[in-house]
Amino acid sequence: MNSIQLNIKQVFPFLPEAEILRKSEQAEACNRALHEGSREGNDFLGWVSLPSSITDNLLREVEEAAVALRSRCEVVVVVGIGGSYLGARAVIEALTNSFDWLQKEEERKNPVVLFAGINLCEEYLYELTHYLNDKQFGIIHISKSGTTTEPAIAFRLLKEQLENKVGKEEATKRIVAITDARKGALRTLADSEGYKTFVIPDDVGGRYSVLTPVGLLPIAVAGIDIRSLVTGAREIEKATEPDTSFNHNLPAIYAVIRNELYKRGKKIEVLVNYHPKLHYLAEWWKQLYGESEGKELKGIFPAAVDFTADLHSMGQWIQEGERTLFETVISVRKPGREVRIPNDERDLDGLNYLAGKRVDEVNKMAELGTQVAHVDGGVPNLLIELPELNERYLGQLIYFFEKACGISGYLLGVNPFNQPGVEAYKKNMFALLEKPGFEEASKAIRSRL
Repeated sequence: MNSIQLNIKQVFPFLPEAEILRKSEQAEACNRALHEGSREGNDFLGWVSLPSSITDNLLREVEEAAVALRSRCEVVVVVGIGGSYLGARAVIEALTNSFDWLQKEEERKNPVVLFAGINLCEEYLYELTHYLNDKQFGIIHISKSGTTTEPAIAFRLLKEQLENKVGKEEATKRIVAITDARKGALRTLADSEGYKTFVIPDDVGGRYSVLTPVGLLPIAVAGIDIRSLVTGAREIEKATEPDTSFNHNLPAIYAVIRNELYKRGKKIEVLVNYHPKLHYLAEWWKQLYGESEGKELKGIFPAAVDFTADLHSMGQWIQEGERTLFETVISVRKPGREVRIPNDERDLDGLNYLAGKRVDEVNKMAELGTQVAHVDGGVPNLLIELPELNERYLGQLIYFFEKACGISGYLLGVNPFNQPGVEAYKKNMFALLEKPGFEEASKAIRSRL
């Protein structure tokens, strides 16, 4: 097993295999359309061939920029929101020690990577800037425009703090901007200040950008092998070329099943993991599918749970609540560490029957038992299995979900590469803040309150 696997057997009680196969030609046409750019959103399809188009020169430049930051900084703050941070955080959380940030600076091999611009919480920004007061830190600012409110506020605060701490000349060496090639406030600032820059490709939307410098630079700063990550993505790109038959195209099969279940009243997809390191992978997935499909009064609602923890909270609803959901489970076959359950002479907790077993064996039986229970309870289950949790298989999984999302959006009949609804809250917020140019909108909205 040298690739991620998709197991759909626990869908058949709810969706016969023949019904899935009936959509094969339609799914193949959607896959071809992604490569040919023949449908809506074709100006944002740069991600489709992105893995194979990443050059060695770009990877080397990203690695060198990461080394430069690592040599100067014990903390690197990634400033960005949505697709500008979720992909990087997903990979970093999955592949780094969960408690590494608690270690002393001299004991860590890599800088602590933190995130800002992800909210408008004053306490969060206060606590972050207070934490950084005695830290040698740097900033990766990711924004196409440089004017998105949340990251723009965070960057303004952090830039001032960094310049006051180390001086403007040194601060310039600790700030990297990832932005538009030619225009925008951040591009103008980066050029005038002399920051190291990387380009966000015009034809790659934020939620599909993890394999551009948007994701690759923070991931490299964290000490993760970006070449293996890209290699994994390339493998699934090659396995889903435009002439790939439906039976061998795992993302297409997944996309069809999602849409067919949706037609049968399964309006919610719950992404399940049994590995807490995958929590932010689910957060990235939620944005990818929510922003891509939730439009025109259509779309599966993407939710996520961390099992077994959430079996003690959401488990009851999933087992016996309204039958409007299905589950996609991400399972890691081989854990990266070994912990065995000890024998206890008194056995007051009654666990000696597990003595000598690995904790992962118990976890796997919980996974299997939950699948059986949920299927019996009326919840279709798909299983995506990773051989182990490493860069290569995460790269495969990322591209799997991206390709499946594009196909799924086309099957649903929406443009999976725009997000017109995202602007609605911004216009209201700007009006309420009395931003110049929003005077009439401000009067109109205040009259409603």
